[in-house]
Amino acid sequence: MHRRTFSVSALATLAAPYIRAQSGSKVYRTALIGSGWWGMNLLREGLDSKRIKCIALADPDQRARESAADDIDGLTGAKPAVYNDYREMLEKEKPELVIIATPDHWHALTSIAAMKAGAHVLVEKPTAHTVGESKAMVRVARETGRIVQVGLHRRLGPHHVAAHKFLKDGNVGEIGMVRCFVHGGNTNKPETPGKNVEPPKGLDWDLWLGPAPSRPFTSRLHPGAWRNWLDFGNGQLGDWGVHWLDQVLMWSEQKYPKSVYSSGGRVIAGPVILNDKEQTSDAPDSQVAVYAFDGFNVTWENRKFADNNAEKHKIGAYFYGTKGTLHIGWRDGWTFYPANSKDQIVHEDSQLQEPDGHNLTLLWSDFITALDNNKQPTCDIESAHRSSVLPMLGMISYKLGRSISWDSASETIPNDADASKLLTRAYRGPWEYPV
Repeated sequence: MHRRTFSVSALATLAAPYIRAQSGSKVYRTALIGSGWWGMNLLREGLDSKRIKCIALADPDQRARESAADDIDGLTGAKPAVYNDYREMLEKEKPELVIIATPDHWHALTSIAAMKAGAHVLVEKPTAHTVGESKAMVRVARETGRIVQVGLHRRLGPHHVAAHKFLKDGNVGEIGMVRCFVHGGNTNKPETPGKNVEPPKGLDWDLWLGPAPSRPFTSRLHPGAWRNWLDFGNGQLGDWGVHWLDQVLMWSEQKYPKSVYSSGGRVIAGPVILNDKEQTSDAPDSQVAVYAFDGFNVTWENRKFADNNAEKHKIGAYFYGTKGTLHIGWRDGWTFYPANSKDQIVHEDSQLQEPDGHNLTLLWSDFITALDNNKQPTCDIESAHRSSVLPMLGMISYKLGRSISWDSASETIPNDADASKLLTRAYRGPWEYPV
């Protein structure tokens, strides 16, 4: 087989120079909620545009917020105000734009509070931790008229856009199945429990937990690994899964599947442990979810053991069509493998920002353009809500151990009281679930 590079001239327009401050351009007074590694990545990209000014940040971890404030001072020459509690920050600083890079269980409350305080929002994906929270975010965005961009930056990535043009031009034929997957990791033996200890000095653990159930602190959980605890995230399906399932919705233009079935477990990681002395994570180390759409099925697979060296690609989505198979990946770009072995393979390399390999410059450019023109961004709250709901439904099925139906018009699980209960969850007081 021969190999050639397929390029799309429209990419030149997509990757146009980043919108920077011109004479008279509005500079948005901006606050950051969640000042860890990823929050600072998002903020730095915004600062680089010269269209935002960081006036404040909030984080219940004193060490994180003070370190971030020092970094911002070094970048801009102006040190932002720092707060432990985002509510005090919103009330006193009244930002025009808020970046939210908290763990998932905080996305809804912080986003809703920011919108009600008059701010536009850039919130990391997924939209929320539960379906009800995500629906509330959509409602408040509509009511307040605030613009919300969600961190599904692969909607804007040049090679993703090019791959979708290739798909929609009919080059893959009729698609009957899509397989989304992330495989690989080092979970090759049972998980050793981490010790429960007192939270580090300067960490407001009660505020970090917020509406989630109370549990002892362990250094395994914070910072960084909270996605593997289902009180705070939704495992790999909620992390990587939302990106690739979003690509499916982007291609198909269908809003939702009709039913979802997921299974998995901790076959290598071992049983979940939580007692007064120690704890493990509780997310599955391997999981499969099947989404039944009109006219095609989608499977999601993830595994945190046994690196995927048996296949050509380790991450992404395969679109299986009557003319061949298209793989959309991350660092490996996209590749079309024709059904006729005599035809040429078609490939395009990725175009990514390094060192992280993401397209945050494009995400910010799109957001600033939306703000300037009072229009919805590419990764708007409504489309991101639908993409974020898919992993949440997968986790509901996983927890129940059976298939669930989904009514796309009402966004409900019909005639299934047990499953419907999992669309929301009880909040730990004094926090109130958004309705």
